[in-house]
Amino acid sequence: MEQGKVEEVNIVKPYARLMGLDTREQGIELLRKIEWCGRISHRSEEAQSEDSWKRFIPAVVVDRGDWSITEHASATVDMLVDRGITHEVVRHRLFSFTQESTRFVNYEKKMPPSFIAAVDGDDHPIAYQAWTSSVAHSENVYREMLDEKLPPQIARSVFPNALASRIIITGNLRNWRHFFMMRTCREAHPQMREVTIPLLQEFQAKIPILYDDIVPMERQADAIRKGR
Repeated sequence: MEQGKVEEVNIVKPYARLMGLDTREQGIELLRKIEWCGRISHRSEEAQSEDSWKRFIPAVVVDRGDWSITEHASATVDMLVDRGITHEVVRHRLFSFTQESTRFVNYEKKMPPSFIAAVDGDDHPIAYQAWTSSVAHSENVYREMLDEKLPPQIARSVFPNALASRIIITGNLRNWRHFFMMRTCREAHPQMREVTIPLLQEFQAKIPILYDDIVPMERQADAIRKGR
């Protein structure tokens, strides 16, 4: 490979989406499960009906504050963000994570490395060009290190935070509530909000009641005063 050669970089759009929860009815089934678990404490399972969750969840969970029963249902999210954002995501320790490994993925053989832009090329053309040159240089150095027979787990050290990384996240519905309070607020990183706000909207559309009071761009101090 020609020393110092700059190639085009693969820039991808980040996303976060629910896995295996395609309809609102599936979300309602999670609420029915939560209701059934909650009724065990008073042995009132016989009072559960097809639509009793509409009364039970607001009364017991939201108004009374018994959020612990929402830990009996979980959701999994497929997220593609840069590695800087994944470093923040994994701080939510009660989730389970499986992340694309830069130790074991050889981006020369498996797939070309992709990057997530931190700046908008239309709004900041000079900064965008500088960013593009920087990640292209990192990619070229990575390939040169592989050409020198260094393993991927060593060559990865030259990759920037902008390297795209896929991560699978599973957590109970209570943990997701806290996650959205922290990661859709105005103090959250802009690249975090880029994926978490649409993800929150998907949760709100598919899982009624539990996330309706979370408002994107709210002050974090105001968000965490809510029931959780």
